Order: sequence, then structure tokens, then C-alpha cells
Amino acid sequence: MSRSIGVIVLAAGEGSRFREVAGADKDKLLADCTGRDGAVRSVIEQVLVNLPASLDKRVLVTTEARPQAIRMGQAYGCDIVSIETTGMGDSIAAGVAAFPDADGWLIVLGDMPFILPSSIERVVAAMAEDAVSVPTLNGDYGHPVGFGRSFAAGLMALSGDRGARPLFKQGRVVEVVVDDPGALWDIDVPQALVFPQV
Repeated sequence: MSRSIGVIVLAAGEGSRFREVAGADKDKLLADCTGRDGAVRSVIEQVLVNLPASLDKRVLVTTEARPQAIRMGQAYGCDIVSIETTGMGDSIAAGVAAFPDADGWLIVLGDMPFILPSSIERVVAAMAEDAVSVPTLNGDYGHPVGFGRSFAAGLMALSGDRGARPLFKQGRVVEVVVDDPGALWDIDVPQALVFPQV
């Protein structure tokens, strides 16, 4: 039985810490970074490139202030959901509402360009209806996070800046141990655009 997994790429946040350092007009999602494959792309394109091709139900949640991110999402097969706010909770709820009949949802952060596709595949493989599937490295929770079908109502009820972490208490948490520092590496400041080559 093939499962229908909705991939929700969150790309609405303002990135205020990044802008404080880089300048108010600098959007971290559009900043160039060198991916683990050696290719230079924007942060959001690296995120989209890393999504396994088998995950073809994709939505990019963003604001109208990001036309370049919208075009990039479309180029990589994403439906686009435009929201008015920049809150993570609002973004997740809007993304789940775009695929309400999915068997589960994979929440992907638009500012985490260094996650290995194999890590994403392992998180998806561990997804179950009543479980949260989360990658861990040295005991720390990373991304992306998979939520099974039973979390639909909880995910769609999220709002504001509050993410989905409180929902972990509502079901089983399946920890997927990965040897992938990219699962914990987000772009908060310009210096983070350089991933240490190991």
C-alpha cells in the first residue's frame, strides 16, 4: 500500500535574526549557499533539491512578499499556499489544510538546506498514523518531522508562532537516529550559510 504523504515546506518566517546581521533587505531563503553536493544554490532551492522525488505532494507555505521563493517552489513541483502572517503555527496549519486527506505530513523548514535526502527518507519510512517521526543526532531532535494521520486536527489548530512540538505529547515519538549534522543546522545568521565539510 502506498502512502500519501504531504510535504509542507515552511517559507513564511521573516528571518529577523539573519536580517539584523546581513541587512534589512537580505532574505535568508534567497542567500546563496554551497550544498553538500558542492553546488551553489539559494537556501530555499537547496531545501527543495534535497526532497526525495518520491515525495511528490508538496506545498510551499509563504507570503506574497517572497515572489522568488514562490517561483522556486513552483519550479520544484510545489503547490503554493500564501498566508498573511509569518507565524510557524499558522504556516503548518495552512500547509496541512492544503492536503487534508493525506496519510501524514512531513514538516520541512525552509531554512535547513543541508539535510541529506537519505535522512528525509528514513524519517518518512518511520512515519505511522499515531506517531511523530523525528530525526535525532546525539540525543537532539532535528528536522524534518513527520506527523501521522491522527495529528490532523492538532496540526490544523496551530496558530501564531507556536510550532508543533507540543503535539509530541499526543502520540508515540519515533526517534530516527541519523548521522547527519544537517538535520540540526538551520540558517539563523549569515555565518551559518557555510556548512563544515566533514
